[in-house]
Amino acid sequence: MSSAKKKNKYSKKNPVTEVVQRYDRLDALRGLAMVWMTIFHLCFDLNYFGFIHQNFYEDIFWTAQRSCIVSLFLICAGVSQAISVNQGLSWSRFWKRWKQVAGAALLVTVGSYIVYPESFIYFGVLHAVAVMLILMRLTAHAGNWLWVMGAGVIALKMIVPSAFALGPALEVFNHPLLNWIGIVSYKPRTEDYVPLIPWLGVMWLGLAAGFAILKNKSEVLTMALTDRLKPLAFIGRYSLSYYLLHQPILFVIIMLVKKLF
Repeated sequence: MSSAKKKNKYSKKNPVTEVVQRYDRLDALRGLAMVWMTIFHLCFDLNYFGFIHQNFYEDIFWTAQRSCIVSLFLICAGVSQAISVNQGLSWSRFWKRWKQVAGAALLVTVGSYIVYPESFIYFGVLHAVAVMLILMRLTAHAGNWLWVMGAGVIALKMIVPSAFALGPALEVFNHPLLNWIGIVSYKPRTEDYVPLIPWLGVMWLGLAAGFAILKNKSEVLTMALTDRLKPLAFIGRYSLSYYLLHQPILFVIIMLVKKLF
């Protein structure tokens, strides 16, 4: 899709038909996160079926990659929200997209419960995004405070361990009904855990960066994309569908290979 600088004009009579102008370079960056995540999940599945032997939960090589993938994805999501707000996307259109994300999060929970009943995903990246999208929308006009809020939430993550050392009062936040906030003394037993602390801070920084890029009329988003990167942009444009499909497909393929060999 064209990455022209001209802002789209939306019909006030039918906000559901609004379409946000897409930026190929942002889609490509999101696509890169998806491909990186696919490679990560491929290795995870190979490990699950015994083809390789790695510790994905403690080995810094894998945990660091996971953090980078989630960070890249959330930064892109924050920039996307800045673009949506800047282009005047209505709340009606926002809720339509939000329902898709929330529905996808529910599918992840159900699917993971079937495969990992003891450690199913109840607050993974899509669950976090569903909550954070609302927070992004509500705080979109905070201006430069977005930088402070983002950095503050990330810094809060570093303070949490010390806070637990002061007494048992915070132990209540370890409960599954509250550990999605991120004030925990240990990582919950779940296959994907993306709590608001510190990840809300990352998405707020993405939102702030998006507004800064648009305000300064930077060409970082509007520059033409090379042909080699267009496949990444295509993946990024349909990232939600890709996210839902890639892991089940990988899992089934590797499971079949395991049975054959």
